[in-house]
Amino acid sequence: MAVLIYSRQRVLLHWFSAVVILWTLLSGFYVSRDGVSASLKESIGFFNVSLTTVFIPFFVWRLSLFVSQARCSGLKSCSWNEVLALLTHVLIYLTVAAVLLTGVLMMDRPIDVFGVITIAQPLSDPHLIALSFTAHVWACLLLALLIALHVGAVIFHESCNHQVLRRMSLWRCGKQSESQQ
Repeated sequence: MAVLIYSRQRVLLHWFSAVVILWTLLSGFYVSRDGVSASLKESIGFFNVSLTTVFIPFFVWRLSLFVSQARCSGLKSCSWNEVLALLTHVLIYLTVAAVLLTGVLMMDRPIDVFGVITIAQPLSDPHLIALSFTAHVWACLLLALLIALHVGAVIFHESCNHQVLRRMSLWRCGKQSESQQ
């Protein structure tokens, strides 16, 4: 099996994405619970909308790197595990895209980005906004499940000594480990 060396860009974008996605999912699920104050919901909502709006161009950059640096030249040349990993990653990227798109479309007011810029809300039809909200919730749930699968796969591969975390380390990115040179 070929050992993939991740570029510094891909590693940095991966961990930045992980932080943004985990924060917004966990905080979003938290504030959707009963008993959370309206002011906390509003503060986290404002921060999450701003953060994810800023995140969109980074996600597009990350997606373009993923597409341009895909390892398999054709699915026939890939092992079953590589095809499964590729399909899982594609599903994660598609789900993140769906979460971001529905997050923008569900806005029922202009999008305020950290008080610096304001973007007009894209939809005005309340039915389409509600539909986008429902799709957003389901996409977030699917993304949470896919992240759990992803973390489980990392744990499995680490237990098999595949050193996935070492290759995705901020300190080792772009370098082969001594045992692989």
